[in-house]
Amino acid sequence: MVVQAYILIQTDVGKAAEVAAAISQVNGVTLAEDVTGPYDVIVRAEARNVDELGKLVVSKVQSLDGITRTLTCPVVHI
Repeated sequence: MVVQAYILIQTDVGKAAEVAAAISQVNGVTLAEDVTGPYDVIVRAEARNVDELGKLVVSKVQSLDGITRTLTCPVVHI
């Protein structure tokens, strides 16, 4: 089973493209796009379980320079 999530990211001013490029290199990230709107980068990530997804977000994504805030939205299949 694979757990997927979208991670909405706010960045420092002018850092969206740099952050998206850095995040796209992280293992488990399948898509990273800089966008306009209330968030600056949208990331799609996947992991084997929820615990690994949480570790990915906290240790690999939130630790990158230029990120000021994240919101993780798990994909739920009902």
